[in-house]
Amino acid sequence: MSSSDSNENRNQAVELLQQLGLKEYEAKCFVALSRVPEATAKEISESSEVPRTRVYDAVRILEAQGLVEVQHGNPQLFRAVPVEEAISTLRDQYESRFDTLKDAIEDLDRPAESDSDSVHEVWSLSGTTAIANRTQQLVENTSDELFLLVGHESLVTDDLMGSLSEATDRGVSVIVGTEDQSVRDAIRERVPRAEVFVSKLDWLNTSSDPDDADEVRIGRVLLGDNSTILVSSIDPTTSKERAVYGRGFSNGLVVIVRRLMATGLIRSDDPAKRGGDE
Repeated sequence: MSSSDSNENRNQAVELLQQLGLKEYEAKCFVALSRVPEATAKEISESSEVPRTRVYDAVRILEAQGLVEVQHGNPQLFRAVPVEEAISTLRDQYESRFDTLKDAIEDLDRPAESDSDSVHEVWSLSGTTAIANRTQQLVENTSDELFLLVGHESLVTDDLMGSLSEATDRGVSVIVGTEDQSVRDAIRERVPRAEVFVSKLDWLNTSSDPDDADEVRIGRVLLGDNSTILVSSIDPTTSKERAVYGRGFSNGLVVIVRRLMATGLIRSDDPAKRGGDE
């Protein structure tokens, strides 16, 4: 590995450790120790460019977090715990923070839920991770029937498969439509009690202009209990996913999508209706 690659990896490691909650000097000292079996404060300072007077404070904090071991002597020696152990420790700390954050937010004073009609309730959401999480939530909150159309195999994650399987376990009728053969096969295998359909809604799968490779495509469409809808699109130039979400049985968006989905799907195991597909 070249010196430039090594420096790049070191800088990336320091940056990521800072994102995980370590301060700059702590991150630099840990990375420096991860590169050697053991080191004195002077050696850590020289390799990490952390002032020697600050090394002691940094490694003391790292020791308290379970990331560094100390051999008391003259001089003192320090060494980083194994990488796998350090990652596990940091992960546990972060998960604990998430639990604490969740409890703190849930304990905040919140206004009572509105009893007003939700006919006009439509919200937008951006980012694949956020949209995937909202999709998961909608699947988990569905109690009767769930329609799901997916426009790309990358959107069918293990977490989604698990949620769909759990939904069928609790008696939800799960109906999935896609044009992708590999996705259909994967769903049949992982969610055997789901009904898999071939989507015949051409606008979900193709551009209005076949020659325009840069036109936004539909990512996913979800309809839960005939009352909640999520529709996402993906920008092919940036891979950015955006979605709109609405609920309310009389919501115009829900009504339109419900009717489209009711007429735009045929069973994937019905050759007569597929016109010989597969």
